[in-house]
Amino acid sequence: MAQAASYNEAMNTSAATVAVRLRIDIGADCSIGPGKIALLEQIERSGSLSEAARVLKMSYRRAWLLLEDLNRTLGQPVTTASVGGAGGGGAHITPFGRHVAAAFRDIETATVSTATQRLEWLLQSGVPPASVPVAPRRAVTRSLSAKKRGRAAKQP
Repeated sequence: MAQAASYNEAMNTSAATVAVRLRIDIGADCSIGPGKIALLEQIERSGSLSEAARVLKMSYRRAWLLLEDLNRTLGQPVTTASVGGAGGGGAHITPFGRHVAAAFRDIETATVSTATQRLEWLLQSGVPPASVPVAPRRAVTRSLSAKKRGRAAKQP
């Protein structure tokens, strides 16, 4: 009996948790996900697109393409850029960009909370925590514009 109690106690204190990776599709050509939001948040912190790209371990071109995609598909700029010079250039998130990032994070928090509540029974049933780390997502190897050109070419 003592063994069963310690097993249940171990299962209740183990690190079995629910994680959600959220992507919101807005129309056929617009999606907002954790990568774009992380980029906006890092630009907010650093004031620089190149610095944000470095911190997030993505190429400057990839970061620029992600911002271009957001600006084009959302119809309003999420960032503004200033040209370099004596004081250096920079990038700044717009109030609209802050609103987009905050809305995404609010939805993400609500989604994780709901998923955790709805799956509490599963966590309590003794599902062990993952012993093998989750594989990282595969990096995108083509530009967004090439992806969209390919999609447009396939349509009649």
